[in-house]
Amino acid sequence: MKRSTVDIITLGCSKNLVDSEKLIHQLEINGYKVTHDTENPKGEIAIINTCGFIGDAKEESINTILEFCQAKEEGKLKKLYVMGCLSERYLKDLSLEIPQVDKFYGKFNWTELLQDLGKAYYPELQSERSLTTPSHYAYLKISEGCDRKCSYCAIPVITGKYVSRPMEEIVEEVQSLVRKGVKEFQVIAQELTYYGVDLYKKQALPELIERLSDIEGVEWIRLHYAYPAHFPEDLFRVMRERDNVCKYMDIALQHISDKILEKMRRHVTKEETYRLIRRFREEVPGIHLRTTLMVGHPGEDEEDFEELKEFVRQVKFDRMGAFAYSEEEGTYAAEHYEDDIPSEVKQHRLDELMAVQQDIAAELSAKKVGNKYKVIIDRIEGDYYIGRTEFDSPEVDPEVLIPCAEKQLSVGSFYEARVVSANDFDLYASVLS
Repeated sequence: MKRSTVDIITLGCSKNLVDSEKLIHQLEINGYKVTHDTENPKGEIAIINTCGFIGDAKEESINTILEFCQAKEEGKLKKLYVMGCLSERYLKDLSLEIPQVDKFYGKFNWTELLQDLGKAYYPELQSERSLTTPSHYAYLKISEGCDRKCSYCAIPVITGKYVSRPMEEIVEEVQSLVRKGVKEFQVIAQELTYYGVDLYKKQALPELIERLSDIEGVEWIRLHYAYPAHFPEDLFRVMRERDNVCKYMDIALQHISDKILEKMRRHVTKEETYRLIRRFREEVPGIHLRTTLMVGHPGEDEEDFEELKEFVRQVKFDRMGAFAYSEEEGTYAAEHYEDDIPSEVKQHRLDELMAVQQDIAAELSAKKVGNKYKVIIDRIEGDYYIGRTEFDSPEVDPEVLIPCAEKQLSVGSFYEARVVSANDFDLYASVLS
């Protein structure tokens, strides 16, 4: 019997990707052949896992849904289902406005999709998933939801209150993935530092990371999406002492002006932010900090923006992303502030801030020339092996390029390499062993 093919398209963040991987596993158990993010979808069924975080992400989700609606009308597709954050947020509106979609699901009830296909959902396999990443690394989601109430952010509206996964369940998942060959784990959550407060009545992230680092076969653990207020300081010790915990922290700071931080409801000050960055660099020598900043929040004037640029120049983040404020319904900012900064001003500020960071990135990359690093190989592209150091997260950070002609290397393996040259973003290296 020919197996039906399902195409799954994942939009948005790595947290969505984990949900897609769990769905893929359930579909495969039920006998489906599943493709993920293929450029030429050919299945009878398509499932779009949407993002609803900011305006651009919502637009991409809607456009993707409409493209697949067109394919369905042309007879290239039998069934179309939509799930994820956008669907969670606008379920009724989308159902009315896009009737070509067979059914919309929210972020948490996608298991009903299997029932609607006449298939079984296996709850005992809820932690099992089919990886869409290269087989040597995986994203590890340790919680859902967020209890922070930042003015601009719709995530709590979409995902609800913070729910930590039990440590034992996370440990079992990591052990299972290690048995399948995974060596590197990107630990993710809407907000890492709150982990455990609901379950254990304390910030339990340091303990969790210690337990994960004790698992044999875990080579790298990298932490994503921390919050600066009430940072769990024992994590400094864990990062310093554990060789397999990468000296890397992704901590979204958003702004530095006290006025804007207060308007953003971030519960942290300029002075506390600078102090936290100093602590990171003192307690965890060699750490690479990644942050995300926002321009154009209501009330941000030129003085606030200049303060933000000076912050970037002073701190010299190893990795930095930025985005422009977009008003999101249901948020504190949408209900209490006027979106008073023209879009062209926001874009100009964004471009200006990223130009400052580009110079810093080039300067920091150049300083790595001559240094030795442990590198994991992700793939082959053209004449190069493409790898990363412990300071580089997949998809978002610089990569290390090693000529294929130099030596035969294995994807998913670690090598010692020396950096021979650098550009603004990537490093070129030669393998030592």
